[in-house]
Amino acid sequence: GDARVRGQTGVLSERRGSYPFIDFRLLNNTTLSGEIGTKKKVKRLLSFQRYFHASRLLRGIVPQASLYLLDEDYLGQARHMLSKVGMWDFDIFLFDRLTNGNSLVTLLCHLFNVHGLIHHFQLDMVTLHRFLVMVQEDYHSQNPYHNAVHAADVTQAMHCYLREPKLANFLTPSDIMLGLLAAAAHDVDHPGVNQPFLIKTKHHLASLYQNVSVLENHHWRSTIGMLRESQLLAHLPKEVTQDIEQQLGSLILATDINRQNEFLIRLKSHLDNQDLRLEDAQDRHFMLQIALKCADICNPCRLWDLSKQWSERVCEEFYRQGDLEQKFELEISPLCNQQKDTIPSIQIGFMTYIVEPLFERWAQFTGDTPLSENMLNHLRRNKAKWRSLLHKQHSSSRSNDHSGQVTGSQEQTLNEEETP
Repeated sequence: GDARVRGQTGVLSERRGSYPFIDFRLLNNTTLSGEIGTKKKVKRLLSFQRYFHASRLLRGIVPQASLYLLDEDYLGQARHMLSKVGMWDFDIFLFDRLTNGNSLVTLLCHLFNVHGLIHHFQLDMVTLHRFLVMVQEDYHSQNPYHNAVHAADVTQAMHCYLREPKLANFLTPSDIMLGLLAAAAHDVDHPGVNQPFLIKTKHHLASLYQNVSVLENHHWRSTIGMLRESQLLAHLPKEVTQDIEQQLGSLILATDINRQNEFLIRLKSHLDNQDLRLEDAQDRHFMLQIALKCADICNPCRLWDLSKQWSERVCEEFYRQGDLEQKFELEISPLCNQQKDTIPSIQIGFMTYIVEPLFERWAQFTGDTPLSENMLNHLRRNKAKWRSLLHKQHSSSRSNDHSGQVTGSQEQTLNEEETP
């Protein structure tokens, strides 16, 4: 049946556990029939997953991470880190270890309290915790990059951006809650492969969303499903919850990288014309979209040690997809060929064409704040380090060339990469 549920507000949501995971064993059929298994296989998979998910809850089995209690030393260190959650050098990997893999839940509970959202919206703390656990559990821990730690990292960055004076002076509690919720859930249930992969393997999500913002639509509708299942906002008027659901969708859909130029052109126009009016809810929402886009791709603007870890993680996820595509005789997607696409070259291209244009405009919006200057400085230094690593790779490959010659294409690439 349809994995979506139409609520009273009219927004389609997805039930937790009602979708088939990507079972790569079924991809063997794609070379023969062009379809991932038969309807019977998918139906059987759906039924098993629903049974497995429900039976775990009925038996009272809690997430494995919750079985281990943290000792006081770890709790003390985690509390100390939370006192500095607004600092840009916040180490989310350390925080995740100190909270025993519960960084997203712990961070969001703290931020909801710091921003006064629990009191303002009269939220039940137990219900909020239940909802956040649902969100955290629906991230796939086996993903090197798109996991709950990434969501926590984006949420911490979003918190920093919400405190920028140019924006903070106009934000309402509703804006802040939307920004934090969207950051926390923006990649929920990410399968670890990209949209083109879902399309060419004829995954049901691709057909469900007609090949348009497939993952982002799924993240949004899954979030709506969890909000309704947890009843976190059930006490609010119907029109308020309807507005929250729609705005969450608008924010999460803005993270689609295919819409990067659309948002960049619009932001440039606003800044050039100086016509942003943050008293206007529509303009505030647009800047929340930009803030979330920045938070989602801010890794190159972090300290080198943190940025490098994220770069290696995202490339590992790319390479895993490339290995799958090669195994099942599919065309290998761009950036996913480990033999051709090196981490330095991927990161330099990402910084040059995606990150720099967005963050330069963000800095133009915020003004020369310490945070914006700090991020741009890290970005330039990190890009220089990747260039240096790329140069070493090229030098190494030349020294290993028995003929001692460099091809014309290699020479051209080297010259291009060394250009300031």
